[in-house]
Amino acid sequence: MPHAHTVVGIGEILWDLLPSGKQVGGAPANFAYCSHLLGENAIVLSRVGNDLLGKEIREELTKAAIGDQFLQADPVHPTGVVQVRLDGAGQPTFEIVQPVAWDFIEWTPELRRLASEVDAVCFGSLAQRSAGSRAAIRNFVATTRSDALRVLDVNLRQSFYSAEIIVESLKLANVVKLNHEEVPRMRELLAITNNTDILFCQTLIEQFDLRLVCITRGEHGALLCSQDGVDEHSGFRVRVKDTIGAGDAFTAALVHGLLEKRPLPKINELANRLGAWVASNLGATPQFPAAGLSRALMEIT
Repeated sequence: MPHAHTVVGIGEILWDLLPSGKQVGGAPANFAYCSHLLGENAIVLSRVGNDLLGKEIREELTKAAIGDQFLQADPVHPTGVVQVRLDGAGQPTFEIVQPVAWDFIEWTPELRRLASEVDAVCFGSLAQRSAGSRAAIRNFVATTRSDALRVLDVNLRQSFYSAEIIVESLKLANVVKLNHEEVPRMRELLAITNNTDILFCQTLIEQFDLRLVCITRGEHGALLCSQDGVDEHSGFRVRVKDTIGAGDAFTAALVHGLLEKRPLPKINELANRLGAWVASNLGATPQFPAAGLSRALMEIT
């Protein structure tokens, strides 16, 4: 049994209001949930309101055996919600409400202690839309050990990002993950003019001294570029229920593989399998398979 690492998702936690009902969501929370499925000591660091929706999020995290120890309570702002619409292929569009509790994450001595202990932290651009959470997230990431994974999941949403947020986040990160639809916008924001995904990744690695850059390509797999090599995976075909959280599942498996020091092809395969498994289920946080996760993932072809 591999050693459990301490892995944190920091940023937004919210209710995805889906046509089928509400589900706990937010990229950092989805990432932590899938990290927990992979056997890691996973923590969600966010903020919810002192309201019924916040209470229900705490109950869901406790039920999932993750816990709510690092969910701050906001006495003023409500728990976050997102209106989600799905097209015929299960692709979502999001309407993200603001301001909400996760816009006001506070930097505390408790978070400073946690930051010094983690093996990996995953953060994105969305929760940096407000000054308070932006400062807390950047302080947390900057306080982690030099050998910890600092994973930027770019996650461009609506107008909730800027070149400054992206550049400052890249300076803090040592691993970056984005999807193929975000690459053209990132090229614009960073004034990168080369014309292939591999050259784009290598440029990011050189400019920001990164360990690895990943571009996910949906059902067409993913590209991993490290300082030492490149791996491309063609992906798996599954019957998609919806794609919500599939990228976050990929990130969780990517981090798990890097922490276990697995070779790039093994990491890429596991991450594609986990992402495909989530896409074949409704919502971002499917229940742990009755037959075990390993068997469920091996059934992905």
